[in-house]
Amino acid sequence: MIKVKLQVLLLLSIATMATAQQLYMPLNIQRAYEKGTRHMSGLPGANYWQNHAAYDIQVAFNPQTRLLAGSESIYYTNRSPDTLREINLKILANLYQKGNVRAMIIDREDEHDGVAITNLRANGTAIPVPAATGTNMMVKIPALAPGGSMQLQMEFSYTLNKNSHIRTGAIDDGAFFIAYFFPRIAVYDDINGWDRIPYTGAMEFYNDFSDFRVSITVPGDYQTWATGDLVNAGDIYQPKFLERIAAAEQHNDIIYIIDSTDLKQGNLTKNKTANTWQFQAQHVTDFAFAISNHYLWQAASVEVDPRTKRRTRVDAVFNPEHADYFEVAHFTRATVEKMSYNFPRWPFPYSHETVFDGLDQMEYPMMVNDNPAPNRKYSIELTDHEVFHTMFPFYMGTNETLYSWMDEGWATIGEWLLSPMIDSSLVDDYGMEPYNKIAGKFQDLPIMSPSNQLTDAYMTNSYPKPALGYLYVKDLLGDSLFLKALHHYIRTWSGKHPQPYDFFYCMNMGAGRNLDWFWKSWFFDNGYPDLALAPFRVLNGKYEIVVKRIGSKPVPVDLTLTFEDGSTQKLHRAIDCWEQGQEAVAFQVPKNKRLKKVVLGSTWVADIHPEDNVVELK
Repeated sequence: MIKVKLQVLLLLSIATMATAQQLYMPLNIQRAYEKGTRHMSGLPGANYWQNHAAYDIQVAFNPQTRLLAGSESIYYTNRSPDTLREINLKILANLYQKGNVRAMIIDREDEHDGVAITNLRANGTAIPVPAATGTNMMVKIPALAPGGSMQLQMEFSYTLNKNSHIRTGAIDDGAFFIAYFFPRIAVYDDINGWDRIPYTGAMEFYNDFSDFRVSITVPGDYQTWATGDLVNAGDIYQPKFLERIAAAEQHNDIIYIIDSTDLKQGNLTKNKTANTWQFQAQHVTDFAFAISNHYLWQAASVEVDPRTKRRTRVDAVFNPEHADYFEVAHFTRATVEKMSYNFPRWPFPYSHETVFDGLDQMEYPMMVNDNPAPNRKYSIELTDHEVFHTMFPFYMGTNETLYSWMDEGWATIGEWLLSPMIDSSLVDDYGMEPYNKIAGKFQDLPIMSPSNQLTDAYMTNSYPKPALGYLYVKDLLGDSLFLKALHHYIRTWSGKHPQPYDFFYCMNMGAGRNLDWFWKSWFFDNGYPDLALAPFRVLNGKYEIVVKRIGSKPVPVDLTLTFEDGSTQKLHRAIDCWEQGQEAVAFQVPKNKRLKKVVLGSTWVADIHPEDNVVELK
């Protein structure tokens, strides 16, 4: 009882501190806190809710014509306090519709007339199919009261893109990665209501957690991989392949499920003309699939949870002409293992992770569409970055469209930390060049700027800048406390829809420390990182080395001292040396050896003017 009371007091204390700091909060987000759907402690509010959908999809794909045609039944539950009289359908394949606004250039041959939707029914009754506005389609429905459910059914078809591969499309004449293929109900949340932001090809996605039952019909010589578990493998594969899959799911060693001899001999499946592959997935944010008639398949597994002994199967599915892909299964297995036991040290949440040899660098629940890599370093970093997205955004359900830094920043720090664990020779520059190039210029907007409003700052605000912020907090707290705070955030918000303030306040709570001063400076404020060395002096028999803060962004202080005898010494201060607005920090070094040179900075510390970071004694 006493322990519980102390925890409550800590919760209230940190929540009060967070309130006192007054991080700027837009009005629509303020209203969520006022309504009690979110709480200043970082916990979901007493009135938190999120809607839910269950999808039953049947789709057929013809590789020769690239026609994709299907039907779906969506069972949608309104858990909000609002009566819904319309729903927003996301028609993401309309990115290729003629005349639509796009942030990407596409081949004119890939343009189509839009996804054809027919036979639209609500609870069995036909309803009009409205015109889509870009990738949104607002559909009027019979009033759906709070707590009520409805069934929405429709048929759909379109021709998959061949020449303009934007996250999905044809890879070659016998390989296809197919995503965003089904109309889906947009997120309706406690902050913005319906998500009406159009998909233009640049921003990524914001989806509800849903359940999927998907049947995919393709020609008999094609294999299919997808989000979720294949539930009818026994109806499709010949027995020896079932045995190999079962072996891979129980052993660490990488084996071939399908090798080059198997491809030459054929006879992989029981049905020669066509197969219908049935997949199921629960509580995931999206569904994607890939098919090929000439790809190899390597697989292994790794125990991701020592408590339950649960294992995750890892797959590399690839064109044998791409030499780098022969190691991708190894890199994927290592990534899943390191994620489970090192960083973020959280059991990998899904049953499999399949990396498919494609034409992009894009993640989906349990699936990755990765292009071939020119070298081993690139292949490792690409693999672990995309696989790391399993946690952020998929496990955490963040809004990538508005806050891409809530997933890309984590995948970036994951890449920085995991890559050297996979290959100790790898050294990363931590994104210094792109950030230092833009920092402090008019294009350099705060990280909290909505991602869909950014152009020049999108890359730095999504990838290196937030990743550096996470890294600096990790350095401040130390590995153990940082992981404790991160785990508190993951445990609290996994399977939900955390917004930035939920993350900030959760980290404060998990660390038992108010970090709003840093969140404000690094994520909300304008400014740039710039430190400089002052000429040092001898004071009381010691060298006094002073580091001045020129810019407003707080960064760690790293010093490398070189003495006349050739020896060196490293000095370090974490970001809290600037917490009270200090303009300079001083280091005292015993004068038992003659100091020859001082260098300020390190690979991971941003600084736009490194030219004032070296002082040498004459």
